[in-house]
Amino acid sequence: MKRTRNLVLATVMGAALALSACGGSDSGGGDSASGDKPEGKIGVILPDTKSSVRWESADKPALEAAFKAANVDYDIQNAEGDADKMQTIADSMITDGVTVLAIVNLDSDSGAAIEEKAKSQGVKTIDYDRLTLGGSADVYISYDNSKVGALQGEGLAKCLGDKDANIIYLNGSPTDNNATLFSQGAHSVLDKVSTYKKVGEQAVPDWDNEQAVTIFEQLYTKVDGKVDGVYAANDGLGGAVISILDKNGQAGKVPVTGQDATVEGLQNILAGDQCMTIQKSATGQAKALAETAIAMVKGEKPATTGTVKDDTGKRDVPAILLDPVAIDKTNVKAVIDAGDMKAADLCTGDFAKLCADAGIS
Repeated sequence: MKRTRNLVLATVMGAALALSACGGSDSGGGDSASGDKPEGKIGVILPDTKSSVRWESADKPALEAAFKAANVDYDIQNAEGDADKMQTIADSMITDGVTVLAIVNLDSDSGAAIEEKAKSQGVKTIDYDRLTLGGSADVYISYDNSKVGALQGEGLAKCLGDKDANIIYLNGSPTDNNATLFSQGAHSVLDKVSTYKKVGEQAVPDWDNEQAVTIFEQLYTKVDGKVDGVYAANDGLGGAVISILDKNGQAGKVPVTGQDATVEGLQNILAGDQCMTIQKSATGQAKALAETAIAMVKGEKPATTGTVKDDTGKRDVPAILLDPVAIDKTNVKAVIDAGDMKAADLCTGDFAKLCADAGIS
C-alpha cells in the first residue's frame, strides 16, 4: 500500500512538474461569447512545485477556469521557488500590461519589493495565500491561518486523548508568515493540555520535504524515539514524518497532522498513518482571487471580510479570509464532495477498498 501511495504522489508531482516544464506559464482570455471583455489583464505568480502539489494541480486550473469564464486576459506563471525568478516574472508581466498582479510570496522582503515596483507602475496587487509583511498589497486573500493551526492542534489532541504525550513540532518555512500563524494556532491549543510535553520543535526551510525527512529523523533520534504525537504543518511534511516512523516500525502508532488535503495526505489518513489534515479548498480560494482580481480590473472595489494586521508595515490590510475545514478518517469524502479532488485520483489500487469503506466512490 505504501508503494502504491508513493507511486500516486510521484504521478501527481510529475504532472505538476510537467506543467511547469511546458513554460511554467499560461496566458489567455475567455470566450468572447461570455460577455464584454474587461479592460486590463491579470497576472498571477505561484510560488513553487515543491512545497505543495496544490499550486499546479488545484489552484492553477481553478484560476484558469474562472478567468476564462469572465473573459479576462490573464497570465499565470510559477517561480519554482526562486525569488529572483519571481521578480523577473513580475517585471515581465508589468511590461506586458498586467493591471492587477497577485503573488504567493517566497519571503516577505522579495514580495514587498515586487509590490512596491508594481505600485509605482500603477498596478494593483493582491497577496494570495501568504501575507507579505511590509508589503503594499491592496487585498490579502487566504484562509484564517491561526484557525488552521488551532484545528491542527485540536485534531492532534483528539487523536492523542488526555494521556501523557511527548510531542514534536515540525513547522513550515521560517520565511512564510503563514507557518508562524499555523504553529501559534497549534500551540494555543496543545500548550493548554497539562499532560502534553514538547520534546522537539524545528522549522523546515522552504517547506522542503527532503530536508524535513532529515530534520525529523534528527529530532526523533535525539529523544530516542520517545514520541507520541507529531505536529506536521502540511501533508508534505507529514509524509516526511511518516517515512521515518515507518522506518522505525511506528507508522500508524504515532498520530501525525497535516494540511492541504492532498492525495498523499488523504491516502495516509485512509491507511491510518496520518491523524488528520486541513482542507483549504483551492477551488474556493481561487474563486475568491478570481472574483477580486476581476473586480479590480473593472475598477471596482472588491468585497472584503475584514482586515489583518501587518505589524512590519504598520497597517491594516483589507482581507478576504475563508474558513478551513478539519478532515480526518470520518469525513474524507467532504474533499471529494467539495470538488477539490476526484475520487478516481484518490481511490487507486489498494486504496479503492479503503475509499469504499469511507463511503467514497
